[in-house]
Amino acid sequence: MITIGKTTIKAAARTGLVNEYYFSAKLAEIARMRGQGIDVINLGIGSPDMPPAENVRDELTVSATDRNNHGYQSYRGIPRLRNAFADWYARYFRVDLDPETEILPLIGSKEGIMHISMAFLDPGDEVLVPDPGYPAYGAAARLAGGTVRYYDLKEETGWLPDIKAIETEGVERVKMMWINYPHMPTGTKATPALFGELADFAQRNGILLCNDNPYSFILNNEHLSILSVPGAAETALELNSLSKSHNMAGWRIGMVAGNSVFINDILKVKSNMDSGMFLPLQAAASVALSASDSWYESLNEMYKRRRKKAAEIMDSLSCSFDDAQAGLFLWGRIPTRYADATALTEELLHERHIFITPGSIFGNNGARYIRISLCATEEILDATLARIHSPANSNIQ
Repeated sequence: MITIGKTTIKAAARTGLVNEYYFSAKLAEIARMRGQGIDVINLGIGSPDMPPAENVRDELTVSATDRNNHGYQSYRGIPRLRNAFADWYARYFRVDLDPETEILPLIGSKEGIMHISMAFLDPGDEVLVPDPGYPAYGAAARLAGGTVRYYDLKEETGWLPDIKAIETEGVERVKMMWINYPHMPTGTKATPALFGELADFAQRNGILLCNDNPYSFILNNEHLSILSVPGAAETALELNSLSKSHNMAGWRIGMVAGNSVFINDILKVKSNMDSGMFLPLQAAASVALSASDSWYESLNEMYKRRRKKAAEIMDSLSCSFDDAQAGLFLWGRIPTRYADATALTEELLHERHIFITPGSIFGNNGARYIRISLCATEEILDATLARIHSPANSNIQ
């Protein structure tokens, strides 16, 4: 709120429904610590530290030197990129999509969460959001005027939704449900049976089912799409991204797929919020989507080695974890001697100068868990272990 003369300018009421994103504030704190000369190891953020494939970078360079490639682009993305996404889905997810009408490229899939929320939610509409889950689902719902209703994911039920319990509570006002498998932060994988049950639930209750699917290629060979369920396209959308699967987080390239009616509804919002994506980025993304199986295998070999070291960190902290997790993180339960995950992570940050994410930022059901990012070299993970095991740090063991 700012007062200018006799006039007070206040932020819109909707800004009071959300807080600054956790990582925005925490990264600022880490920057201040580093400014004081403190060497903080950051194992909190899921930002791939490796570059995209060389041919992807080459395509960006070549395309950017073409003087004709710097103007506004179509809001629907160039045909080459939409075709590349369609081929990718056919090859790995066994889903046939019409690149003309059923795929909409996005400036990162995170913007898709907001676009979908704005396109489909009216004030009072309820949105089912997983707890624990990505905080952006709830934030976007609130900003769009919806009402967030959390559904539980718990370790004792395999971090899977209890559809019967959700239905028993009543779904008359539910307009949308967010799911995210492989799940962040727990690394849980979906099964065709689960997706079938979720699609049936959405169909019989008239709910828009939205699957956020950016982790499908990391430490995972079971590529599943909600759109592979027969009839799911009538009630489902799927987001995907090149951020994790192709080391292109900062490039901001994603997509939403679904039936043409839904896509056109989203386009009404999107076309009023941006002016298209830089053509060289779209050209490079098209090349990335044609990556060979060996690209993904090589990437995952690196993550397997890192995952092994992250497991050693979990063991050093006396945390338990499921070794079957997929995705870019390792999720573990903290020992009982800590009041909650924040107590452990704050101790690590301020006494050991190691930043690990507390599970509480993903919901109440994450209060006794921590999440370690695999976006750090083996050398950095070794340095983390050394700090934990050093005599000065012995009280955290």
